[in-house]
Amino acid sequence: MLRGTRRSRVSSLEGGLEEEAPPQAAAEPPAYLECPWQTEAAAEQTLLRGIFEIGRDSCDVVLSERTLRWRPIRPERPAGDSKFTLQCKEEFIELQDVFSVKLKRRFSVRQQKSGTLLGITLFICLKKEQNKLKNSTLDLINLSEDYCDTWFRQFKKILAVTEYEGHAVSLLQECELQGFDGVVCVGGDGSASEVAHALLLRAQKNAGMETDGILSPVRAQLPLGLIPAGSTNVLAHSLHGLPHVVTATLHIIMGHLQQVDVCTFNTMGKLVRFGFSAMFGFGGRTLALAEKYRWMSPSQRRDFAVIKALTKLKPEDCEISFLPFNNSWNIQERSAQGSPDSDYNEQWQTIQGQFLNVSIMAIPCLCSVAPRGLAPNTRLNNGSMALIIARNTSRPEFIKHLKRYASMQNQFNFPFVETYTVEEVRVRPRNRTSGYNPEEEEGSHETASEDGFPWNVDGDLMWAPSEVHVRLHPRLISLYGGTMEEMSDSKETCHCLK
Repeated sequence: MLRGTRRSRVSSLEGGLEEEAPPQAAAEPPAYLECPWQTEAAAEQTLLRGIFEIGRDSCDVVLSERTLRWRPIRPERPAGDSKFTLQCKEEFIELQDVFSVKLKRRFSVRQQKSGTLLGITLFICLKKEQNKLKNSTLDLINLSEDYCDTWFRQFKKILAVTEYEGHAVSLLQECELQGFDGVVCVGGDGSASEVAHALLLRAQKNAGMETDGILSPVRAQLPLGLIPAGSTNVLAHSLHGLPHVVTATLHIIMGHLQQVDVCTFNTMGKLVRFGFSAMFGFGGRTLALAEKYRWMSPSQRRDFAVIKALTKLKPEDCEISFLPFNNSWNIQERSAQGSPDSDYNEQWQTIQGQFLNVSIMAIPCLCSVAPRGLAPNTRLNNGSMALIIARNTSRPEFIKHLKRYASMQNQFNFPFVETYTVEEVRVRPRNRTSGYNPEEEEGSHETASEDGFPWNVDGDLMWAPSEVHVRLHPRLISLYGGTMEEMSDSKETCHCLK
């Protein structure tokens, strides 16, 4: 995601990072005399202003739409002292030269997951002599989680290639793809799923196929590469065995391809999207709650939504129909023709009742909170989905079930949990509205009857007014990644599973 190669006026980028005594967050920088850099910055809209340690100096930092400017903080001119002069040393980088950003943390043996926040790191492309390019970094040091998260989200917003939800679909529908070998997505699960959906929609359009009620969609024309840069990175984690940027990048460079199963999600006879996993009930409500608190950091928002959804835990009255997986059917034939019609209607099974959560997953869904995966018995391209159902039970028992995902114990070893290996699923709520009622949430003016039922599809919120039909399509897209054997090896040696 290189934004440009113009020379940036940065003298401190080559130096090392001094991590001792970083500054705490400050609401407003101290007053000082006006300098020329303030006049230049005034011509642009100031997005954020605050204090960070850069190099060895505490600096007043101003972020605008096109530049990041900073200068060491100096005291005001003493009253009546005409000999006192203020040294105005300003530096800046143009944001078109910044290609990535991350939160900088220090990890210790006892901090395997989150680590201690140090600040923000910007990755910059500098133009050297003879048109050579060089990557460098700029560290903005501040220990406040909330403070850094505000700046981090603003940087991510500025650097985003896609500017709004659905933008990837619009871009890939319009651009010419013949001259490309693949598409690379830098982002989290939502971005990755959106690009995969866009590639598959484009393939159907090029083949002249209608997407609504589609039984046998054509494969995506270009492979998709995923470089994890989100908060969970379930898809990249499942593909590579770990959410590692260098590993993901090298798979793309080496051209390693892995065919992956994809699901279609249809409601009322219309295709809603292509995707890899979905949750209904507790999983959908939790995401719907989290979306109402976007001002929080991702980790805070997720934890808050889980706790709030657990306090108002309610089952959904549903009828679930599914077609069990038949491994005697050849995957290649089913991917081209679908399931044999003679057995299609006879094999369907139906269950009814009160369900706390329904998970439908075509991939293992590995993540930091579930190192074995939310669906550990599923593979990327074995032609089946995992249907995991949690029937109504007490809150303490359901919490025990959730906690099992983070351990090596069997998370399905509960009397209220049922698992099935399936090819298709229909989930039909028997209530007119969801047990989740947004009107109960503070500041909300929505009604459940207007939106229907919340679903979590690959980390994106989808509202379905009625029945949702999920169908698996074997090996519908190629992703840059290792083989299944390599993935199994990485699972066995991964430190997080010991």
